[in-house]
Amino acid sequence: MTYTTLVDILENNRTVDRDVCYIEGENLERRVSFGEVHARALGILYHLQAMGAQRGDQVIIFLSSNEQFLDAFWAAVCGGITPVPLAVGISDEHRHKLLRVARKLGKPLLYTDARNLERLQTLASQVGEEGLFAELKARSFLVETITDVSKPGRLHRPAADDLAFIQFSSGSTSEPKGVMLTHGNLVANTQGSTAVDKFNDEDVSLSWMPLTHDMGLIGFYLMQFANRVHVNLMPTELFVRRPLLWMQLASKKQVTITCSPNFGYRHFLKVLGERRLEDLDLSRVRLIYNGAEPISVELCNEFMTRLAYTGLKRRAMYPVYGLAEASLAVTLPQLGAEFRWIRVNRHRLNVGASIELNPAEARDALELICVGRVVPNTELRIADDARTALPDGRVGHILIRGASVTRGYVGDPGATALAIDAAGWVDTGDLGVMYEGDLYITGRSKEIIFVNGQNYYPYDLENIAQRAPGLELGKVVVAGVTRPGSRGEELVVFVLHRADMEGFVPTAAAVARLINEHTGLEVAQVVPVKRIPKTTSGKVQRHLLETALLDGEFDAELGQLEALRASGAGTGRLSASGLEARLQTICETALPGKHIGVNDNLFEIGVSSLKLIEIHENIDREFPGVVDLTELFDYPTIAQLTNHLETKLAAG
Repeated sequence: MTYTTLVDILENNRTVDRDVCYIEGENLERRVSFGEVHARALGILYHLQAMGAQRGDQVIIFLSSNEQFLDAFWAAVCGGITPVPLAVGISDEHRHKLLRVARKLGKPLLYTDARNLERLQTLASQVGEEGLFAELKARSFLVETITDVSKPGRLHRPAADDLAFIQFSSGSTSEPKGVMLTHGNLVANTQGSTAVDKFNDEDVSLSWMPLTHDMGLIGFYLMQFANRVHVNLMPTELFVRRPLLWMQLASKKQVTITCSPNFGYRHFLKVLGERRLEDLDLSRVRLIYNGAEPISVELCNEFMTRLAYTGLKRRAMYPVYGLAEASLAVTLPQLGAEFRWIRVNRHRLNVGASIELNPAEARDALELICVGRVVPNTELRIADDARTALPDGRVGHILIRGASVTRGYVGDPGATALAIDAAGWVDTGDLGVMYEGDLYITGRSKEIIFVNGQNYYPYDLENIAQRAPGLELGKVVVAGVTRPGSRGEELVVFVLHRADMEGFVPTAAAVARLINEHTGLEVAQVVPVKRIPKTTSGKVQRHLLETALLDGEFDAELGQLEALRASGAGTGRLSASGLEARLQTICETALPGKHIGVNDNLFEIGVSSLKLIEIHENIDREFPGVVDLTELFDYPTIAQLTNHLETKLAAG
C-alpha cells in the first residue's frame, strides 16, 4: 500500500472491511466502517466549506466525543484546513488554554458543541477576554447543527510537505507551544514504527488515551488506521472511572495492542487491590506500549506479575520513548524481547558524565528502563551542552532530526530557533544515555537539583516521597532552594496540604525519612502548601514555590509545625452532620489522609481530575443523575454542594 499523505490513507482504506469501534460502556459501543469514516469526513467538509472555511485555515477542535472529534479531524484534513486538537478537560484551565491558543493562531475557526461554547463564554467574561471570544464565536461551527452529511465537500489533495495538524504540547501558562507536523512527518513516523512493530490487519488495538495527545491520536488511531488494524477507542474519562474495564475489554475483544502511560498502570492496580479479575484471557496481547511520562521499573514488574495468571506475557510490556516533535516515536525496543533495565548511580548523571553501573550502596542506585533503538526515518544524538556528540555511556541531551521531525512551533520563531539548530537537530529537552546501543532516559535537562555538588532529578525524588501514606504523584514537589549567603542548595519538599497542621506532622516525618533512607540526602524542610502552581500543560512551576519560600510566605505554617513537633501534638478533624456528613465521607474517602471541612474549597485543597471523577461517581451512586460533574466546579465546597443537592432533590 503506497501513501504519502493522510488523505491517501483515508482514500486507500475506504473499501477495506474494517471498523472503528467507539466504546462508551461495558456493553455500549458504536461501530463505524472505514468507508463511513471517509464519507462522513467529506459530508462534514461540505458544511464547513458552505459556512466559509477555506484551504489554509486553522480549526481548533474542542470536543469530548471521540467520534465527533475524529469526524471533525478528517473533515478538516480533507479540505486542506489544519486541525488544532485541544483537550476539553473538566476545569477552566483547559478553556483558558484555548483562548491563549486562539490568540497565538490569530484567526482560527472553532469546531465545538453548544455546551462547551457556553462554558467558554462564561470563562472569557471572567478573565476579560470578551472581545477574543466574540471573534471566536463568529468563526465557530457547532456539531449539533450538522445533521445531513450526504453531500460531499470539495476534496483537497495535499502535498507531503503541507501542514497536516498542529499538536500543542508543553508550554508556559502564557505561551503554549504548537508543534507543526506535516503529512510527510506523520507518514515517515508511521512507516518507521510499522517496520519495527509489524502492525498488520490481523492486529486488534484498544486505547483510552485522549485523541488530543500524540500517543492517542497518532500512535493509536492514525498509525492503526493506516495499517488497517481493528481499532477500538475508549474515552479517557471511562478509564478513569472504571480502569478495570480496560483489561476486561482487552480480553473480550482479543486485543493484540494496547497502551498506557505510567499513571494508568498505577491507577489500574490501585483499583484492582488484592483481587483477581475472573475470566480474563490476555494471551493474545503482544504489545502494551508504556510511554508519555517517566516509566517506573517497579510498576512494570508489578503490573506484569499481577496479571501473569491471565496469560499476559512479560515480553508484551513495551517501554517506548517519543514526543510530539518527532511525530511520536523516537525509539522502540526489539520486538519479542522482555523489557529490561540497568541500575546506575543516581549521583553520576550530570551532562557529560559516564554512568556508573550497579553502585555498591543500594541507596545510590537508580533503575533506568530500556526504551530501545531509534526508529527508521529518524536520527538520534546524545550531546553535550555545546551539542557535540557524546560516546555511548555518557549522559547528554537527546537531539533528534529526520523525516519524522517537526520544522518548528507555529507562530513562535523564538522557540523554534532555541530548539532547532542550523543542522536541523531538535533538542527534545530530555537527557539520556546510550548503553550497548539502546537508549535510557535519565531525566529532563531543565529540572535538575544540585545538592552537595551532585545532580538530582526532582521526579526521581518525588517518586520516593510519594510512597508516604496518603501521598501520590502530583501532590509532592521537590526543589533545590539556595538561601541568601548559603554555600549551596537545600533540598526542600513541598506537599499539598490544606487541613490542620497536626495531621501534617507525621506526613512530613515520613517524607523526610523515605528520601533519606533511599538516597542518603537530608531534607532541609517539608513545607505544606495550599496550591501547587502548574502550567496549562500540567508542568509544575517549581520556581514559584521556591520564590514563595524565600519570600517568607510559609513562615507561619513552618513555625506552627515546629511548635507541634516540640509538643508532640496529635491530629484532629472538622465535623459535619446529615447530608453534609455523607458528602464529607465521600470526599475524604477519595482523598485519604485529608480532613476536609464543610467550607474547604476542593480546588484549593488540590483535588486532581482523577479524584474529582471518583468523588462525582460516588455521589452519583447515592444520588443517580442529580449532580453533573461540571457542577462540582460551581459548588466546590461541601456546604455549597449540600445546599445545591438539597435544592435539586426537593425539586425532583
